[in-house]
Amino acid sequence: MIIKQFEDKPLAHYSYAIISEGKMALIDPSRDPKPYYELAEVHHAKISAVFETHPHADFVSSHLQIHKETGAPIYTSKLVGANYPHNTFDDGNEVILGKVTFKAINTPGHSPDSLTIIAEDESNKQVMFSGDTLFIGDVGRPDLREKAGNMRAKREELAKSMYNTMKNKFNHLPDSTIVYPAHGAGSLCGKNMSKDSSSTLGRERQENWAFKNLTEDQFVEHILKDQPFIPSYFGFNVDMNKEGADNFEIGIAKPTLHFKTENTFDPNDVLVIDVRSKDDFNKKHLAKSINIIAQTEDDKFETWLGAIVKPKEPFYVVLNSINDREDIMKRIAKIGYEKQVVSLITLNDTSLLSSEVLNVEDFKKQMDAYTLIDVRNTSEIEEGQIFEKAIPIPLNQLRDSKDEIPTDKSIVVYCAGGYRSATGRSIISNLTNEVAVYDLGADVKAFH
Repeated sequence: MIIKQFEDKPLAHYSYAIISEGKMALIDPSRDPKPYYELAEVHHAKISAVFETHPHADFVSSHLQIHKETGAPIYTSKLVGANYPHNTFDDGNEVILGKVTFKAINTPGHSPDSLTIIAEDESNKQVMFSGDTLFIGDVGRPDLREKAGNMRAKREELAKSMYNTMKNKFNHLPDSTIVYPAHGAGSLCGKNMSKDSSSTLGRERQENWAFKNLTEDQFVEHILKDQPFIPSYFGFNVDMNKEGADNFEIGIAKPTLHFKTENTFDPNDVLVIDVRSKDDFNKKHLAKSINIIAQTEDDKFETWLGAIVKPKEPFYVVLNSINDREDIMKRIAKIGYEKQVVSLITLNDTSLLSSEVLNVEDFKKQMDAYTLIDVRNTSEIEEGQIFEKAIPIPLNQLRDSKDEIPTDKSIVVYCAGGYRSATGRSIISNLTNEVAVYDLGADVKAFH
């Protein structure tokens, strides 16, 4: 049994390929199927099964496209109510590919329809693909289905389901069982995940809080406390994954490119997302544009695009170069927003604005002369303020917070490290033209 783990770093998502005797199974594949096809080609393997542990909230899966292009059947729980061709896969069901047997365990908690998939080879080696149920150091959050389509599962009920899952569902598995989760540190599907990409069940039984001897009430209280915010795209992705997404390559090719464009549209009427670096944005940008940086894999562009832009809301995208077109569209398509892109734009030097850079030394001397806006998440703010008199407005809520922002002083926006504050500054600048708006950026670290 050959196991290949794929990592989508910006979304902290892991997907898997398992190969045995020329047959390949995929688990929770990302939107772009190409890496799996390339692996199959290298190993001369036939993709023979696609397993979905649940309808994902934070990314769009390529399960339906892979099924259409390879003929591989899709396996998922009957509880999903999937609207794509599939085989139900629940407690007691098995699928044999080569010398590997895949077994289903229904493990509700993160969602009512979550699965954990056990793979066992001829040497009795056991591996569990735990989806969003068991993470390394944590378990999946139970509060993502309250706003997802027609799902109205209450978080308390799912938290209790997770308690039962952790107490009863894995007891028959040995400590040597290798644990491969669907997410790692940085994902919004949990709150305290390890940076490790795998573990063993024995280690998790020793170290993971969810295996401790807690009462149901204690477990529920702990799992519901301090969960991260829920981006607006999460419910949209659950619904899309229950239907099955359109072809990835066709989707990213559709938006037109306006090369070195004049400002020929009214940005007051159409949302403009500028993905360039903060420095490039500050030098020149279109009026009313929002700077969501997508320069490296460390930038959480996908998450913040889906948190700030609403599902089905049309928007333009400003690129640094025509060479960035494919990469940016791939990142947008990961969360199913590619159809919302009206067109892609590169800028000339006409009719553009610039942003003034904060004089940090002056700021240090007279902080009371500025209104401070803290755009960190609520859970971060609760752990401690950086500036005592700051007004906390999480970044995902900022577009709707005009009335909460005073305009009697210049405004300084900050976060924990500088990425989100660049976006926050651009949003607040669009909400008011009465005062100057500055980004404290990475200089915030000197005040921690």
